[in-house]
Formats: sequence, C-alpha cells, structure tokens
Amino acid sequence: MSTSATMSAPPPWQRDPLALRRLTLTVTLLVLLWPLLVLCEFRPWELLEPRSLRATGRFLVQFLTPRLDAEFLVMVAGDTWRTVAMASAGLALAWIIAIPMALLGTARLSVSALTGRMGTWPAALRFVVRAVLVILRSVPELVWALMLVRVIGLGPGAGVLAIALTYGGMLGKVYAEILESADGAPTRALLRNGAGRLQAFFFGTLPGCADELVSYTVYRWECAIRTSVVLGFVGAGGLGQQLDNANKMLAGNEVITLLLVFVALVAAADRVSAWLRPSRRGQEEGEGGRKRPAPRLGLWVLLLALTAMFVASFATLPMHWGEWLSWQAFQQMGTFLAEFFPPQWAPDFLQRVGQGALETLAMSALGSLLAAVAGLALALVASRPSGLLRIGARMGLNALRSVPELVWASLLLISAGLGPMPGTLALALHTTGVLGRLMAEALENAPPANALALRWAGASRWQVFLYATLPQAAPQLLSYTLYRWENNIRAATVLGVVGAGGLGQMLTVHLGLFQMRETGTVVLAMLLLVMVVDACSYAARRQLNR
Repeated sequence: MSTSATMSAPPPWQRDPLALRRLTLTVTLLVLLWPLLVLCEFRPWELLEPRSLRATGRFLVQFLTPRLDAEFLVMVAGDTWRTVAMASAGLALAWIIAIPMALLGTARLSVSALTGRMGTWPAALRFVVRAVLVILRSVPELVWALMLVRVIGLGPGAGVLAIALTYGGMLGKVYAEILESADGAPTRALLRNGAGRLQAFFFGTLPGCADELVSYTVYRWECAIRTSVVLGFVGAGGLGQQLDNANKMLAGNEVITLLLVFVALVAAADRVSAWLRPSRRGQEEGEGGRKRPAPRLGLWVLLLALTAMFVASFATLPMHWGEWLSWQAFQQMGTFLAEFFPPQWAPDFLQRVGQGALETLAMSALGSLLAAVAGLALALVASRPSGLLRIGARMGLNALRSVPELVWASLLLISAGLGPMPGTLALALHTTGVLGRLMAEALENAPPANALALRWAGASRWQVFLYATLPQAAPQLLSYTLYRWENNIRAATVLGVVGAGGLGQMLTVHLGLFQMRETGTVVLAMLLLVMVVDACSYAARRQLNR
C-alpha cells in the first residue's frame, strides 16, 4: 500500500505551483552568475593563500593595540570636526542649487499648467532643469572632487563643492518629486486667484509636505557625513585622508583608531538624524493608548545647535571664497572643462572603456547579489523577537554599513591585491549592512495572518518562512535590492580610485597623466552607465510595486 501511495504521489510542481517558477529563476541566476564571476576575477580562495594570510595577519594584529596617545587623538579630533564641517557646508551649498531648481522643475507651481497644458517655454525650461539635476546627481561625489582638486587644489574646498554639486542634484530631484506628489488643490486655488509662484509654494504646497522635505534633508546630511570621509581619499582632508595615509603605511594601530572614531561618528549622526526626522520624532503611543507629545523644547535646542554648527562649518573651513569667485578662477575652470572636449573616440580606446564599463557593471551586480543573500541571512537573525543573537546581528549590520565601500576596498587591497575582486567584496560588505537592516524591518512588518495559520497547522519555522513570510515580503525585498544596485553602480565607478578596477581606475590613471580627452570619455561612460542602470532599476521597481 505504501508503494502504491508513493507511486501515485504528485510531482513537485503539482504539490507546489511555484516550484517550477523557483527552479527557473534559480537556473537563470546561475547562468548569469558565471560571467559576473569571470569579469570580477572573483577568486576568494586566493585570500587564504599563505602570502595573503601573512600580509593580512601582520596588518590586523596591530588592530589589537589602537593608537591612543594624546597627540594623535588631538589630530583625530580636529579631522573629525573637519569631516562634519565639510558635510554640513556642502549640504548648505546644495540647498542653494536644489531649492530654486526644484521650484522651477515642479509643474504644479506653473500658472500655465492650470489649463491642463503647460506653455512651450515653461515646459522647455522644466526639461532643461530636470536634465541638469540628472547630470549633477549622476556624477559621483568622488569624481567631482577628483576634477575640482585639479582646479582649486588640495583641501576641504574641493570636498565641499563636490558634495554641493552631487547633493544639489539629488535634493533638487527628490524635492521636485515630493512637491509634485503633494495635494494640489490649495496650490491651484491660490494660483487661480492671482497668487504668484512663491506665494503658492509657501502657503499652498509647503504646509502639506514640510515634514517629508525635512525628513529627506536630514537623511541626506547623515549620508553627507559618510561621503565626506570618502572624499578625503583624494586629498579633501578630514578623517578619510588620515585613514588613507595610515592604510598606505600599513599602520594598523592608527587605522583601527580612525575606524572606531568614524563608526562612532556615523552612529551619532544616525541617531541625531532619526530623532530629527518628523516621521520618527512624531507623537508616540503612551500607556493606555494616550499620545505623548514629542519633547519640543529639546528639539528646538538641538535645531539651534545644528544651525550653529552649520555657521561654524563655514567659519572654520579654509574655503578661500575670494579666490574661487574671482574672474580668474572662472577662466581657469572654463579652460579646464574645455580640455575634456572633444572626447577621445579612437576605436581601441572605446573598446577599453567598454571593458571597464562591463567590469564596473559586473562589480555592482555581483556585489549587490552577494549582499542580498548575506543580508537576508542576517535579517532572519536580526528580526528574531529577542535574544543575544538579535542584538549581535543588528550590531554587526550597523558596523558593516557604517564603513563606506571605498574604505572597505582600501582595507581589502592589502590581502586581495589590485583588481575588481576587492571592489566587489567591498560593495558586498557595505551593502549587506544596508540591506540586512532594511530586510529585517520588512520581515518584521509582514502581515502575520498567514504565518500564524501555518504555525497552527503544524508547519516548521522554515516552512512558515518559505511559504508565508517570504512571499509576502518578497516584492519589498527585491525593490530594496534593486534600489541598492542603483546606488552601487555609482559606488563601483569610483572604487578604482584605490586600485579596485573598473571605470574608476581608468579615470584615476588618465586624470593623473593629464590625458583630459580620455578622461572626458571615461566620465561620459560613467554618466551613461549610471543613467541606464537607474532607468532599468526604476522600471523594475515600478513593476514590483504595482
């Protein structure tokens, strides 16, 4: 009887309707994974070779004795302030770019759009503004800094302007999208009654989306602090420059001190950012279902302190405004930009650029894929109800995401050597921290009804996860992964600055040799690659969110 029952058992694809779909997806991923591994020269077993282990061991053993003498700590404190000041000053300048462009790029604030059809000139202006914002945000901060250092020299000025340009594009685009998505009835009513564009903005649009604008701005300030560390690798000063110098000298005791200070700085910025965001600091549930008002006095004190910090950032950084705003400086900038044109279109050089672009694309894709797998594994532990494992997993995720990709790459180069593999691993490590945290929140927020039904039916923990929790959270998990891939393509284009392959390495080489036409071609390739990946990721996320 048991034999006949076994023979009559339905095949897997009839017991589980999604089995064939899962199998097809797995085979497709494996087919795509092979060329990615080849392009990235992904050979992790080389990290276990005796030579690599000896080099890594000599470096890491110094981590056990961090440098804590007074002279070094005073220098670190000064560089920590310069890092925060550079981020704050860059964000303040980014507002000068973003706010006017967001207002010009928002169709809802156009009087001619009230008729349902925007005029030709306003539509053309809006298109140009949007295009400028796309270009500004598509060029990574490190690329702007590399070029600006050639014009204005070493120091924090190049870093401040690099953050201002890239973040001006990011803030302007997102501000415009937030304003477009706000309730349009008050704005239309004001415009129809003769109000101007600014009046309609301040009294019609802004009140309904102020919290969202503040939330995104504070989040970007937190990101700018991470960015300011990375910019130190190209001579912009701050913690990043000290970390780069210590890493090149294999001074592990200095590296671990700087890393600990940086992780603490990012954690503090994250806490301040979370507390300042309206969505986080709003009213909290009290006992008995009553609402507790947020601590308004403490909030205003903190806002005043941040305002003072922004002012102090401009006062303490050596910005040399008089030199930058002189006619000679503009002439020098124009001459520098003119050297990029015409770009180098030689077939053999374009072939090398294409190879670099494929390498960069493979690094970003493989790094994102590895991070998605590792992040999901850590998210399962981090989303547990309680326990030491949950605390340890969350601390590990915070540590991974606190260290930028470029810092991870510079550390991995010691054991892995030059090439795209350390860049891929660096992207995977940082992105694991980001995705793991987001995935843990998505798993925790999944509707519990299906999971409870399976538990009551006697299903195991893994069955509940595979057939209830994961299917409900899958669209959000895929959306997060695609969004991080979109970010990783920007990061992958600059990892070559420390020798991690791809277009970034080509950019550093040609810029260092003053081969400006070749540099122009590489920058255009970066722009095109980032825009294509952005468009593909955005289209895929829209399909998932339908």
